[in-house]
Amino acid sequence: MEKQIVIIGAGVSGLVAALQLEEKGYKAQIFDGDGKIGGRVQSDSVDEYALDRGFQVLLTAYPLAKKYLDFKALDLKTFRPGAYIFKKDKRYAIGDPLRDFSLLWGTLFSNVGTVTDKLKIFKLTSELKKKSIDAIFSEKGSTTLDYLVQYGFSKAIIQDFFKPFFSGIFLETELNTPSVMFEFIFKMFGEGKAAVPKAGIQAIPNQLASKLKQTRIETNKKVNTVIGTTLTFEDGTTQDFDYCIIATDAAQLIPNLAGNDLKWKHTQTLYFTVNTNDVFEKQMIGLASTTLNTLINSVCFPEAQKTNLKLLSISVVKSHNKTPEDLVTHISKELETHFNIKVVQHLKTYTISKALPDLEDVRYTMRPSVSQLTSTVFLAGDTLLNGSLNAAMLSGELAAKAVHEKITGDFMD
Repeated sequence: MEKQIVIIGAGVSGLVAALQLEEKGYKAQIFDGDGKIGGRVQSDSVDEYALDRGFQVLLTAYPLAKKYLDFKALDLKTFRPGAYIFKKDKRYAIGDPLRDFSLLWGTLFSNVGTVTDKLKIFKLTSELKKKSIDAIFSEKGSTTLDYLVQYGFSKAIIQDFFKPFFSGIFLETELNTPSVMFEFIFKMFGEGKAAVPKAGIQAIPNQLASKLKQTRIETNKKVNTVIGTTLTFEDGTTQDFDYCIIATDAAQLIPNLAGNDLKWKHTQTLYFTVNTNDVFEKQMIGLASTTLNTLINSVCFPEAQKTNLKLLSISVVKSHNKTPEDLVTHISKELETHFNIKVVQHLKTYTISKALPDLEDVRYTMRPSVSQLTSTVFLAGDTLLNGSLNAAMLSGELAAKAVHEKITGDFMD
């Protein structure tokens, strides 16, 4: 008898769960309250530009990304393995000369950190390439900041590079994120490339959905509650199920979990157009040294479809009390003062209150059965593991395997 399996949430976790269920011979229905798929991985089209909702990149070394995504079909636009560092109104280009020789002299002679710092970066990259992901997550670790200090990095390189770079990834400015996440992400950067699909980050969930053959996806179909084996939708209709995978915040759906809301990190992303002469020579991210004390954390130029004007993306991690209009004015002034970039037009500002889960305890993986909440309800999402696209995919896969185990009684280690 065919089992009725429902998935709540058409983000990356929910889509991968559906793919895994199809692989095992099941059909599923996906419900999402948003108007389109993707969850936190979405893009919008504004004036012919693809604007990602928050600055996001795909790390091609992610094991689950390599498993589920066709990189060639995504038409990835990759960043060079380095960054422009802005400090004291000067710009320095640093990076990994072993992967991009053009960065050698700029890295060696830049006023960013000491020679010892640069040697330590090469040493850390080499050490982490030899260290397995399981070994990284098996350690207790410390905060990322304590880890960097204990490793021997100078205050200067932490202020100029590590803080702005990883603040943009972890969405917190003090680097209190567990050091195991730092090691994992640093390893992924060292073993692959940072990239964005030409059509925007939305291309990732779109590609996952295109691979589904037996799954029905319904958007604009918001689930209000999950009680027993029944979904109740916002419009008052209901649907029964045999098994349910919740690939979103379960505390909002299950009455017994009320009060167990997740903590989230926030961010803002502003998009502008600029003239072509203001664009970086190399496709790298630009970082504001913490010594500048700017609201701007990072700047980059995503792939744009127009040629006369280029798209500029600005990331803001710090909290502030500025109105939307004042923020645009303030950021425009910072760009001109510290980055020598004059904006042409402000396109859009995204304020994302739930950008990344704020997790004190992170892990890489878990047994599939750990995702089981009740005898019929299972959980998925990066909130179960760590805040990354890889974790989102892996958690969806594990939830689907747990449903399969429950149905067949064939349990995995």
